[in-house]
Amino acid sequence: MRASAILVAMGLLAGCSTPTGPSDSGGVSSAQAAAPLACAEASYYADSLAGNSTASGEPYDPKKLTAAHRTLPFGTRLRVTREGHGEVLVTVNDRGPFIDGRIIDLSRAAAEKIDMITAGIADVCIYRVD
Repeated sequence: MRASAILVAMGLLAGCSTPTGPSDSGGVSSAQAAAPLACAEASYYADSLAGNSTASGEPYDPKKLTAAHRTLPFGTRLRVTREGHGEVLVTVNDRGPFIDGRIIDLSRAAAEKIDMITAGIADVCIYRVD
């Protein structure tokens, strides 16, 4: 009886363990989530830029979840988090921002997902999603 009770308890505890694979945070494992690439200010593109070419050659579409970063390769997927306001997955398709202290420019749709439209700029952390 005692051995079977231990096995039942172990089975219950196993259901409470921390996952080691992709999580609900957009496919980012908890090990990746622990190490942001950077944390600083983000800004977002003005709607008036819609249709203009990005550095990758794609036209800027405010409805897509895209971003500009100074150095990351085009096509890099990033998880952008804003404490207390959620997170959004974006794809780098442009260069910028070119204002000291800012690490990323988001499309309007991405900025809306983390509730930064009214503020215009917000403190965020960015994580690479592989």
